[in-house]
Amino acid sequence: MIFMRWNEIPREAKAYMLYHTLIAPGLIVWTLFPLYLMKTGYSVLEVGAFFTAINIASIPLTYIFGRLFNNWDIKKGLITIDVLDGVAYVMYGLAKGAIAPLMLFAGRIVEKLSTLLYPLYQAYEQIIYPEDKYEEIFAWHLRLPEIATLVSFPIMGYLLGYVYNKPEHYRLTFLFFGLFSVVTVTYLWLFLPPVGKEERINPEGFTFKVGEFKRLLVFETLLTLAWGLAPEFILINYVVFVLKKTIFEITLIAVACSVMRIAGTYVSERVPKEKGFYAISLGMFLNALYALVMALAPPFWLALVVYAIGDFGNALWFPFYRSWLFKLIPKERTTEFHAALSSYQRVLGLITPITAGALASIHPTLPYAASLVAFILAGVFLLWIAKK
Repeated sequence: MIFMRWNEIPREAKAYMLYHTLIAPGLIVWTLFPLYLMKTGYSVLEVGAFFTAINIASIPLTYIFGRLFNNWDIKKGLITIDVLDGVAYVMYGLAKGAIAPLMLFAGRIVEKLSTLLYPLYQAYEQIIYPEDKYEEIFAWHLRLPEIATLVSFPIMGYLLGYVYNKPEHYRLTFLFFGLFSVVTVTYLWLFLPPVGKEERINPEGFTFKVGEFKRLLVFETLLTLAWGLAPEFILINYVVFVLKKTIFEITLIAVACSVMRIAGTYVSERVPKEKGFYAISLGMFLNALYALVMALAPPFWLALVVYAIGDFGNALWFPFYRSWLFKLIPKERTTEFHAALSSYQRVLGLITPITAGALASIHPTLPYAASLVAFILAGVFLLWIAKK
């Protein structure tokens, strides 16, 4: 793969990448929310059941939203995501007293509505990124937000782990990031170009490859199960409640993962495009190594190392996988296809949170053993595709 310089990236693509860099620090809410639930009395099984209950309600809406945006400006959908996330985080911040359970559930429903629109991210990327440079440009797409994570997560993790570590401090953090959505919405409105139906014209000669798309669905199944059986609240439960650490140590793992993801983007740029399936397969086996070690209940330092190794594998395979996906989807139906894939993932994910919680209630690291099997199968499947 040829190394792509920053000045070679189209202006609108740069603006989109910088948007993801801007919102990266706010992703700490994804870690903070399940930790907040556990600190306020929820067991790991109850957290899994909570997420499963929310997932059930969202399945059909994802595909419906995707079809609606086939003919609409996708940028308005991205703005809607940030507005909904902002409202949800404010509701988390106001979850206090007798109404706290209701506010948390309602806030999570609102946030889940925003995730229904997440397929629009992939649809926007497929249209706005140069089609002949998908692999190269996704290296940059991964790299910049990781730099923001490297800078922000250790600071926030230390403050929330050792200085302001009470539930009320977490609620203030939710409020801050909820109000910060005003900034991100303004950025989207001012700096990202609109993408309507007229931009979604496929080049002459596009052929939908049914057989290859079916193989991609098999891989999606294995990948969704692999990650879904060991979600982040399993790591939080193990590090904070078993190893007796804090969210600061969780953010240290996130920082180590960011460093390795950045390194992985540079390695992926040097992998020939025709070796893409081998790169994806290698990434799956690195993920399998992470799952194997975590299943053995490692000490904190080793958990940090193997999570970082697993995320190096993610950065290695991600550009090739995303390019493979985009080349199988017609542009004029991009939002519908991505939404359908997302709905499919949600169906698979119906039982994974509560299954993970149930396994963790038996042994804190048992979910990683289940994840290990799926990663190994995914790696073997990709090797078979590569040889074929």
